[in-house]
Amino acid sequence: MANNRTRTVVTAALLAALTTAATMVIKIPTPTQGYIHLGDGMVLLCGILLGPGLGAAAAGVGSMLADLFGGYMAWVPGTFAIKALTALAGGWLYHHMAGHGRLPVALRVALCGIPAEAVMVAGYYLYELGMQVLAGSAVQAAGVAVLAGVPFNVVQGLAGVIVCAVLLPVLARAGGDVGARIRA
Repeated sequence: MANNRTRTVVTAALLAALTTAATMVIKIPTPTQGYIHLGDGMVLLCGILLGPGLGAAAAGVGSMLADLFGGYMAWVPGTFAIKALTALAGGWLYHHMAGHGRLPVALRVALCGIPAEAVMVAGYYLYELGMQVLAGSAVQAAGVAVLAGVPFNVVQGLAGVIVCAVLLPVLARAGGDVGARIRA
């Protein structure tokens, strides 16, 4: 039992670290002073491989650390919550689809990843809107200004779904504990 718990903790820490690395290594800058990255694929993998609860914690911590190390201090609390909710939604949906026929893994990833990434897009919209309003902008003006980032977050989310859909079948073929969790 202790060995299983240790394996789970190590897997969660590894996925948090991989989420941080995937977010920081390949950055495509956007005109809104943000960047598109591949970390969202790892966020979805956290929710699927670790389950919604622990996956949310690993994804939130890993994504938050990328903002912390990258100097995006104002985004740290929002990123933690938003990415945790994204992994929670993706993991919950993935595991609740398990009993509904034998859908291919990539299709299950798409069916759970798209709504989960919609959580990310809406979460960042609301967080940035709140930041703008706290900085003194009128709600309507801030709402319009923050809309500029939505298309880039949609692209980032879709990239995350694609990355997860590609990696998950590879991990399933690797077998072992990971393969069993994916097929569950």
